[in-house]
Amino acid sequence: MTVNLNHTIVAARDKQASAKFLADILGLRVSPDFGPFTPVEIPNGVTLDFMETTDTIARQHYAFLVSEEDFDAIFARIEDAGLTFWADPAHHRPGQINTNDGGRGTYFEDPNGHNLEILTRPYGSGG
Repeated sequence: MTVNLNHTIVAARDKQASAKFLADILGLRVSPDFGPFTPVEIPNGVTLDFMETTDTIARQHYAFLVSEEDFDAIFARIEDAGLTFWADPAHHRPGQINTNDGGRGTYFEDPNGHNLEILTRPYGSGG
């Protein structure tokens, strides 16, 4: 059996602004609205579908595996935007990146408080 994640819904106060934030930071594009969703397609075919809500937004975690070169470009955009970043998911090590498994990683928040992560090596891959 083959199972692939196709899409997930991301709760947002402003779906357009949230989709644009993610697309701008990751160097992607926002797709045209589809029903109540503003999608951002990740290069592996998974779509993050931003949907507006007035309910309390439960903080979620989204991790993006990127190349070393893409990490540099994305990290530069994080710094240029003046975003706070951390080396750990609990946000105890501000202003740092981690070197887990011989790669690099960092965490930052989107406008809705979702915990976003970029990393260059999957956890447990060694190094």
